[in-house]
Amino acid sequence: MADAMNAPRDHLPETGAETYLFASPNGGHITWLTDALSRQGAVVMLSPDIKSLDERVALLSPAAVFLDFAGDHAEAASELHERLKRDWPTLPVLATGISAEPASMLAALRAGVDDFIDMAAPQTDAANTLRKLLERRSTLSSGTRGSTIALLGARPGIGVTTLAASLALMINDQLAQPAQAPTRTPGRSARHGVALLDLGLPARDGLLYLDTQSSFSFVDGVRNLRRLDQTLLQTALAHHASGIAVLPLPASLAQVREISHADSVALIKRLGDFFDFQIADLGGFSTIDFVAQTVKEAQRSWVVCDQSIGAIVSTATMLKELRTRGIETDQLSLVVNKFDSHVGLSAKDIAERLELPLRHVVPARSAPLLGAASRGEMLVRIARNDPYSQAVADLARSLHQECTTGSVPAPVGATRWTSTLMSKVIGFRKSSTQG
Repeated sequence: MADAMNAPRDHLPETGAETYLFASPNGGHITWLTDALSRQGAVVMLSPDIKSLDERVALLSPAAVFLDFAGDHAEAASELHERLKRDWPTLPVLATGISAEPASMLAALRAGVDDFIDMAAPQTDAANTLRKLLERRSTLSSGTRGSTIALLGARPGIGVTTLAASLALMINDQLAQPAQAPTRTPGRSARHGVALLDLGLPARDGLLYLDTQSSFSFVDGVRNLRRLDQTLLQTALAHHASGIAVLPLPASLAQVREISHADSVALIKRLGDFFDFQIADLGGFSTIDFVAQTVKEAQRSWVVCDQSIGAIVSTATMLKELRTRGIETDQLSLVVNKFDSHVGLSAKDIAERLELPLRHVVPARSAPLLGAASRGEMLVRIARNDPYSQAVADLARSLHQECTTGSVPAPVGATRWTSTLMSKVIGFRKSSTQG
């Protein structure tokens, strides 16, 4: 037992590699499985002690868990499997054993594992069994999870929170139309509606703009991750009069340090089982690692930027940091917010500087937006014909079509304006940034 726990393979995997947990006290079995799955990812030791189970799963987000049923380990493996199925029901669990030991195979069968790996067979069989299981699970789960849309803003003041809240309201209205309602798959848990993840800074502005109160925060959601169900979400989450759910940051931001990025992303992923759309407001969010992990989980990620030099420079810095964390440009689209055609800097210019495809342009409408906010209203609800409301409605329709059909619209075409302002101020031309 001590030898197995001290095995050199009990290390954290490299970033980007798939992770598999293996609960086994047998060092030889750990080595065998590690070698068998070397091309698929990293095998990390999981102590048969149930106390460490939740921590390891939450930290590493494994693609699958292996339980060793060989020899006299079947009872402990069965207990672990029971706990996994209760607290992590979507996680694939495979048993390992020796075909010459019928008792281990029978124990695994009775436990109800997803598949069995015979360690007396060639190692290639293990890799093939795992691949086929994951493919089956992927096929079964495809289309059952709601869509997460992350709105990124490099600094406060760009208008991300207003846009996120407005977008949530518009999508919710569209879902209320019978022709737009998502198709439900028989036998699957039903999802409904829209959730606004009010995670931007300044904190809880989304709640403020929607004139809504909440005592249940994103940190509370992480802490109750294993208890999440439709009843808890309906009673604990704040709901706007329109019906959209709102999950804000806690009033005390110090609480955010008490939860891990992995747990936070696990909550966002879990909420996708209950909502058709999640709009994640990450405007001004300073923790770039969390932003990067959320982008990897989201179906769509939009970088929101306005025409100010400060916003463009900050956005370029944010994108550079995201790229160092494995986020590619093709995972992101640009939304130019607060656009004023009189400024002389086109949306196309900004897109070229940031090296992002231009997806949407939202007009500057500060006076009407402030006027609506002063009355505790959202402009998109009280002035549907306002240019801002129309732009957000178009954005929502486009998003709904993308997530329903899987298509991606072409980037916004060239605008009428061109400008050399950026080249004079911050080295707009690529050549000025080289060297």
